[in-house]
Amino acid sequence: MTPEDFPKRFAAAFAAQDSAAISDFLAGDAVVVTLTGIAAEGRDAAGAALAAEFAGIFVAARLVTGKLKLRPLGPGGVVLHQRFVVTGARNAEGQDMPRFGAMLSAVLLARPDGWQAESLTLSALV
Repeated sequence: MTPEDFPKRFAAAFAAQDSAAISDFLAGDAVVVTLTGIAAEGRDAAGAALAAEFAGIFVAARLVTGKLKLRPLGPGGVVLHQRFVVTGARNAEGQDMPRFGAMLSAVLLARPDGWQAESLTLSALV
């Protein structure tokens, strides 16, 4: 996976509610902040946080990709900013919420087994 591929693969895993696949995109000691504000340290904790969100608010959610910006940090590193539109989120009563914007920000590092996120934050936009 390249940094350019990361957002599309992330969005596909999010649409499939596949927290294990998203966890595979992370470094073992990654720091993650989810869209609902859960802070998780490490791949396992991040996977559990995402699984909880996929069982609730994001059970049927999709991410529609928008503008991507990559900023190189030198060889083997990049800062990624990807805009998304979130559709299909559900409120506590199970009703569809209006779509809203989100920003994925990540520090990606080249590892022997491919690019991984050392830090990943998904934030709602107003």
